[in-house]
Amino acid sequence: MFGCNGLRTEQVGWSVNVAPAAQSIAVHGTGFFHGKGPVFFASTPCEQQTSKGRAIAGIDDKLRLATILWDYVASKEGYWGIDTQSANQGLLPVSVVAGLLGKPRLMRGAEQGPAISFSTCGGELWAALSGDASEIGIDLAGSDEFKAAYPYLRVFRPEEMHHALRLTNGDLEGASALLWSIKEAVVKALGCAFHLVEPRHVFVYPSVDGSGGGYTFAVGLSGKAQERYPLIACRPLWVQSMPQQKQWCSIALVDRKATDHV
Repeated sequence: MFGCNGLRTEQVGWSVNVAPAAQSIAVHGTGFFHGKGPVFFASTPCEQQTSKGRAIAGIDDKLRLATILWDYVASKEGYWGIDTQSANQGLLPVSVVAGLLGKPRLMRGAEQGPAISFSTCGGELWAALSGDASEIGIDLAGSDEFKAAYPYLRVFRPEEMHHALRLTNGDLEGASALLWSIKEAVVKALGCAFHLVEPRHVFVYPSVDGSGGGYTFAVGLSGKAQERYPLIACRPLWVQSMPQQKQWCSIALVDRKATDHV
């Protein structure tokens, strides 16, 4: 497949660590294959709603959650090069800005900070922060997003759906939510979302690890996606997925140099 012999998961754990500045918001941590990571993630209720009552995340929500993650990582040593100075105490302001194709960037003044990604699902805003120099993507998807009329064959390959159904005990909607969250997390980490890549060109291989309450997947690119990202042609992308009630949360890490596209 990808020459995965000898790989092992270095996992911070699915257990919850509560950041002192989080004000009851829990910060979770986990590691990845090949010594990547760790990554840190957290969630908070969205405070804004559309006219139809659907929760949305504003820039204030994102900045607050990003600051909580920044402060948590800043309280540790050896991650990214963030010093012990918290985001609130720094002389330069911390901000979240939209980069190319809408990819969020966490900034302190004019200097880029750790890679960050956001996802909104079920009235909650989620954010994931990279603990190393990797690009990161997070996505949450719920079973209720995949009804009978959903174009499954245009989005998922039979092989990946077969394995996802085994992990979800035959629940088609749950399997679809799992696969979609993985694919979406990958394209967010690449920085292109689905503007440049089609869902079927992001292929999810069977899970290689299922310990700790979540799963680790190797993900490959094919077709035009592989042509746009040639540096990923011979290497896997790693995604960790975990169930969150009726939702799946997936986080992807990608080498920064591999996100250059043609």
